[in-house]
Amino acid sequence: MNHNVDILTKEHMTMANLEEYDHPDLYDAENEGFDSDFAFIEKWAALMGGTVIDLACGTGRTTIPLAERGYPMIGIDIHEGMLERARHKSAQEHSDIRFELQNCEELNLDVKSSLIFMVGNGFQHFLTNESQDKLLDSVCKHLKESGIFIFNTRFPNKEELLAPAEEEYWKTYKDEQGKEIDVYTKSDYDALTQVQDYEISRRLKREDGTVQSVYQSRIKLRYTYPMEMERTLARHGLKVIELYGDWEENPPADSKPELIYVCQKEKECM
Repeated sequence: MNHNVDILTKEHMTMANLEEYDHPDLYDAENEGFDSDFAFIEKWAALMGGTVIDLACGTGRTTIPLAERGYPMIGIDIHEGMLERARHKSAQEHSDIRFELQNCEELNLDVKSSLIFMVGNGFQHFLTNESQDKLLDSVCKHLKESGIFIFNTRFPNKEELLAPAEEEYWKTYKDEQGKEIDVYTKSDYDALTQVQDYEISRRLKREDGTVQSVYQSRIKLRYTYPMEMERTLARHGLKVIELYGDWEENPPADSKPELIYVCQKEKECM
């Protein structure tokens, strides 16, 4: 009985952590123009060849332009709304992209790939050790021998984790109707779970600058330290062959905002 309760609780946590993505149009507008990871991913796609798997692909930000360059693509996401927008965006010229609604912890594909990637700090959505283990087990099972897994996470430096609890202005962008939206965030870090709880407030403005409406969402993100990450990856047959502090391939440092891991499958999964 307790085991069933645990399953329901974990499922509820997963779905609740997706509310940040319930408005795919806002997601695209908020992230418009971001492509600093694309050249890096394409370089590896060209090196490895064959079908490429994009985990937590969202609205196809990276999946679609890679398909435009001729790479066979499979995009996986757990959020139906994000996938619907990805399919709509790719429908006219790239209907051959295979988008699938799946939980990355329980991948069930009929192909193996030489390159699997997860960008946009998607790895941080896997909040527990068990969740990380399931993800990496799924990745390992779908990688060919000596295949490559690329992903990034925010660097858990003190500036990132000790952000003030009070609300801070983050950015302003325009929605599809050209209206400005101000974004504010506040966060609370739990050192025991290594999970940061973020509250995001998006304020749609009228032409005179007054607030017309407010949309609030929450998201929890797990922070994993580099030595901890290397050990976890090794348990799943994945060796870190490159580690960078940004997509320009500079070394990791406290001053860098993220960690980019390039891992190679060394052995079959357990």
